[in-house]
Amino acid sequence: MAASMARTCRHVPRRGPCVLRLTLRSKLHNGLLLSLNKRGILKESFPEDAAQDRLPRLLQSGAQTVYCGFDPTADSLHVGNLLAIVGLLHFRSAGHHVLAVLGGATAQIGDPSGKTSERERLSAEVAEANTRGIRESIQRVFTNHELHFHDGSRKAGTVTVLNNLSWYKNRGVVDFLSEAGRHLRMGTMLSRHSVQSRLRSADGMSLTEFTYQVFQAYDFHHLNQIYGCKIQLGGTDQLGNLMSGHEYIHKASGDEVFGLTVPLVTSSAGDKLGKTAGNAVWLNRDKTSPFEFYQFFLRQPDASVERFLKLFTFLPLAEVERLMEQQRDDPGKRLAHKRLAAEVTKLVHGKEGLESAKRCTDALYHSSVQALEEMSDGELQELFREAPFHELLLEPGTTVMDACRRLSAVPEGPRGYQMVSEGAVWINHRRTDNPEQLLLPKLHILSNGLTLLRVGKRNFYIIKWLSLQGLS
Repeated sequence: MAASMARTCRHVPRRGPCVLRLTLRSKLHNGLLLSLNKRGILKESFPEDAAQDRLPRLLQSGAQTVYCGFDPTADSLHVGNLLAIVGLLHFRSAGHHVLAVLGGATAQIGDPSGKTSERERLSAEVAEANTRGIRESIQRVFTNHELHFHDGSRKAGTVTVLNNLSWYKNRGVVDFLSEAGRHLRMGTMLSRHSVQSRLRSADGMSLTEFTYQVFQAYDFHHLNQIYGCKIQLGGTDQLGNLMSGHEYIHKASGDEVFGLTVPLVTSSAGDKLGKTAGNAVWLNRDKTSPFEFYQFFLRQPDASVERFLKLFTFLPLAEVERLMEQQRDDPGKRLAHKRLAAEVTKLVHGKEGLESAKRCTDALYHSSVQALEEMSDGELQELFREAPFHELLLEPGTTVMDACRRLSAVPEGPRGYQMVSEGAVWINHRRTDNPEQLLLPKLHILSNGLTLLRVGKRNFYIIKWLSLQGLS
């Protein structure tokens, strides 16, 4: 190589992690690592010189295999996990093969990283059910990327989804420890930050949790031996586990492998986004609807939008800059926010999910009756998750007051009648002040047989009318 890359770290321990501040002076300056670094997707590398020369050379030499693990501690992944998947997608688009490894076994051990107390024990049955949900999340995102974002003129790498239970379920504990235990050193394992912080706590650390890094290290070794995997991707809280895997492989086979971390995604207040923090935005529709997902990104503070566009979308950086210029010129249009929400929703929920999110947005915030008519029963229930959903038989002569009373939406007696008369009731975004008004098709009953009734500002009721014959 004509010129070497500038050294990227200063004053770091030998073989320690390296913060990825790439200043490249070689033909690799347009390479994948630099592109990911500019987007903010990569944070650290291991060993310390990985990002300087050896890893870029490896990536240039031909298609490599990269893996990232996802423990099924819940039945869905969340936005906090999405950045790691996006990282895998960038590698795949560049022609590299990716492995998404589901931790059906390691979830039953429990990762102590970032935890102040031991996780609740996860049964094999729950882990299996969670694994199915997470597999669906990952496969859906990869499929949506292939359909809507991948440049078809470039050959993408392969995608393989694995469950690490498959290589542990038939292993005996003596056999496993005899093979794996001899390649790891207690001193190094005890020095990990995740271990030290727990050992200093009142509850300490169980042997089960302490062995988690052994399984993580063996996973990397197994994937290296079977799939030729030389690169592991993980969150910054996984750096210790990445280092354990490197140490294991170095002693077991002498193969050269590398670790890369992605930053943890935090809220504007600096809180980690995840289920432990209680603010998870899930990737599965039954836990977070496309509408709620879309709104999460649409409502990001101005200070976060540019960063999230670089992290979570596949827009060229030049286009991100143009969007931000347009946003600064006319902040009221919120063009960058809308593009961010649209791009990420389409990645996670596909084109149909994005269209659903926009319909729900129009129906709720733009009072669009047309959007209401186009919505399915399921979309309405997603939009108004806390709203009661009723199936009612439409009887001849049904009035506004009748509907309100059948829903128990207003008090019995004169008070309920007065509320309607004073305009406290809205039907399909239109205020009604006549309690004796007959329910009319196309006005009160939409063409899809639905009625959205609201009392006051926040009390929504969804009605699916049964038997509409002769009313259309």
